[in-house]
Amino acid sequence: MIPLDELVLMVSRLVLGAFVTFLAILLWSRTRDSAWMFVILGTILQYGEIMVSTFEIFGIVSTKRVILWGLPVAQVVLTNLPLIFYGIGLIIAVRQTRLH
Repeated sequence: MIPLDELVLMVSRLVLGAFVTFLAILLWSRTRDSAWMFVILGTILQYGEIMVSTFEIFGIVSTKRVILWGLPVAQVVLTNLPLIFYGIGLIIAVRQTRLH
């Protein structure tokens, strides 16, 4: 049985993540700016991480199958890849504003 506080946290992450991802997909269809594209991809990947962690709580998937240097590779990638995409998008945005 999942404690109530964890359940509230999980449901709120799922609902808010779905809403933000929906908005990101709407923006994706209306922009061609590479900086925004990386931010949108980071947002979609972040929701993927939320989904996988939820599935892991319920025992549907396991991110601990592939271990490298004592770390679960899937979990490390899913946690950090959105931040990498956000960073790339922000670097592109900074470079674009400096050129104008």
